[in-house]
Amino acid sequence: MLEQVNQLTKDIEQYVVQHEADLEAFRLKFINKKGSVAQLFAKLPGIPTSEKKAVGKILNELKETAQTKYRYLTNQQKKLTQNTYPKEDLTLPPPPDSLGALHPLTLVKHTILSLFEKIGFTITQGPEIEDDWHNFGALNFPANHPARDMVDTFFVAKDPDKVLRTHTSSVQIRVAEQQSPPIRAISLGRVYRNETISARAHCVFHQVEGFYINQNVSFVELKQTLLYFIQGLFGPAVKMRLRPSYFPFTEPSAEVDIDCRVCTGQGCNICKYSGWVEIMGAGMVDPAVLKNCHIDPLTYTGFAFGMGIERIAMLLYQISDLRLFTENDIRFLKQFTLYI
Repeated sequence: MLEQVNQLTKDIEQYVVQHEADLEAFRLKFINKKGSVAQLFAKLPGIPTSEKKAVGKILNELKETAQTKYRYLTNQQKKLTQNTYPKEDLTLPPPPDSLGALHPLTLVKHTILSLFEKIGFTITQGPEIEDDWHNFGALNFPANHPARDMVDTFFVAKDPDKVLRTHTSSVQIRVAEQQSPPIRAISLGRVYRNETISARAHCVFHQVEGFYINQNVSFVELKQTLLYFIQGLFGPAVKMRLRPSYFPFTEPSAEVDIDCRVCTGQGCNICKYSGWVEIMGAGMVDPAVLKNCHIDPLTYTGFAFGMGIERIAMLLYQISDLRLFTENDIRFLKQFTLYI
């Protein structure tokens, strides 16, 4: 047994660890309950009583040698693992922050405003919490008009005369009340409608409202203004058509369609296989609206148009779900560059 103890002592002292697997092998061979040292302890009952004390002392020293060696190898392996990672060089400049991108709705807004600024439109703003007069009454909405119903409108509970504006047309009234013709203005902002959120509708969205009031303003000027805007936004090859429609604040009124940008007019699920997509409403300002703004309808005429920013962005970027604009998913937002 003494020869076995001497050989194990030599093996323990000469054992070299290069990897974590070598350290585990050492533990299993010498420290484990089924290892070489434990096997020698198992032979102790067969040793003569007169020799047990001396042999037990030698085996305890062997066990201590193995445990001491294991602790040493464990510490050495930790140091090697820590040294594999390079130390940070504090003299180097910090890594640059990654640049963000503008929200797609912001990109579309800037483009729309830029196009209208080039032909003399002034950017205007108005409150998002409106009174009934500016949101409905002055725009020639009858008292029993469906848009006044709470199905479509968010009313302020403490004051039924206050609503979250349902369109930016209310800004048109405020500007016309404060300025004298000629007036050429455009407004953009959030609007609110009590609608179920889906891939094609939302209770909060953005709208652009533009209007021009002057002497002898005609429907031809409206059509040419819209054609300039649409071609500037979608390119010179885009086609436009006007369909008769009805709005309380314009007469005559029209829906403005363009040929589908996704299928180029051939028909797809976006345009419901018609080849055309409606993008805005427009028309000549109703004389009653001019009168409500203290503008003489016998002297002045005007046109107005309004569109949803989300609808335009969906066509420009071929986005099929309206909810993507408000979910703030970084994977979606980082696809957009600074300019369209």
